[in-house]
Amino acid sequence: MQLTGIHHLTAISANPRDNLAFYTGMLGMRLVKKTVNQDDVSAYHLFYADGKANPGTDLTFFDFPAAPERRGANSISRTGLRVGGEKSLGYWKDRLVKAGGHVGDVTEVDGRLTLPFEDSEGQRLVLVDDSGVGEASPWEKSNVPAEHQIRGLGPIMLSVHDLSRTAAVLTAEGVHVRLQPAGCD
Repeated sequence: MQLTGIHHLTAISANPRDNLAFYTGMLGMRLVKKTVNQDDVSAYHLFYADGKANPGTDLTFFDFPAAPERRGANSISRTGLRVGGEKSLGYWKDRLVKAGGHVGDVTEVDGRLTLPFEDSEGQRLVLVDDSGVGEASPWEKSNVPAEHQIRGLGPIMLSVHDLSRTAAVLTAEGVHVRLQPAGCD
């Protein structure tokens, strides 16, 4: 099997209305599809992406009643979303701060500028400057200017107690893995 990137990432939301408002209203992403979970048809499955729903831009959520995120190991600890440059990070910092969101400072990580923030349910996200490299498919109905729209998924950070088994699977498939000591996020 040859992995060329992350196709999509799925998370859980206990509040689909707030989730929809945050990802379409605040982040300006396109709601591509609203369906039900195939294993539990009582739960929604929301799909957000770029203007054309290109692979590698999909962020999806299952609607399950759940307690707020319990931070720790054996989970995705931060989801990266790519934007097209340092000016975009400034735009997003202002936008998120004005909305009263939990926002960090622009910092450099692995040679790229990043802006950590959280969604309305405390899910940790980070905007990553991809320098506008590669194709982008802005959504014409977004309330975010095309040059600042989210361009797709970026690095996904996992926190695990024992890295050996996870690293073996990922590195065998050619996935770049950056190791850092526990508690650095």
